[in-house]
Amino acid sequence: MNLLTLQVSPDVWVARGERGQWARADPHPLDRAAAADLPEWRVEEFLASRALLRHLLRATRPELAEVPVRAEEQGRPVLAGHPGKGISISHDGDAIAVAFAPHRRVGVDVQLPPDNVPDGLLRRCLGEHTRDLGTLPERQRAAELAWVWTAQEACVKAAGTGMSGRPWAIDVPPGRHRGQWHDFQWISLRGRSQTPLSCAFSAPHSDLDTS
Repeated sequence: MNLLTLQVSPDVWVARGERGQWARADPHPLDRAAAADLPEWRVEEFLASRALLRHLLRATRPELAEVPVRAEEQGRPVLAGHPGKGISISHDGDAIAVAFAPHRRVGVDVQLPPDNVPDGLLRRCLGEHTRDLGTLPERQRAAELAWVWTAQEACVKAAGTGMSGRPWAIDVPPGRHRGQWHDFQWISLRGRSQTPLSCAFSAPHSDLDTS
């Protein structure tokens, strides 16, 4: 999985890479300090995702690449002192993804397809669409579930609600490339990413900071 950087909508960027590659990058001093209190098993994915985020910032808004990254109460990452600049981070296994959107709220999610798909999980995430996947081979069902879940998870990340936003209840029809949930648009990067990867974002807000 090579580095992928895309502008998915005006002023909305997504980058996806491999944890092993970005873990080898020289960590930013602020990120190294933030990782000091993490469990050992979390350090590599933390530093890799921060390195990819700073790479994306350097490519899009280099003046923000040195800004501290903080976590809100719900765990959503933010750029310190720039509340209107939306960022999001996701990782699963060796896959990592980040998003950046000035003047928007943004969420990104990357997901490796599971080895098997219990019927209960399929019904929970797909609801009335479950029957659409009933005849697919297990591997295809797993991949489609992963695509649906990335869109659902990206939406609640953009909203800042996390799992309390009940992502599994968001209607994402299988095979769909884009859709709308409340005030958020979501886009699944089918055809551009081999690993299921989706991004959600709000409309631009002129009342957010413009610094």
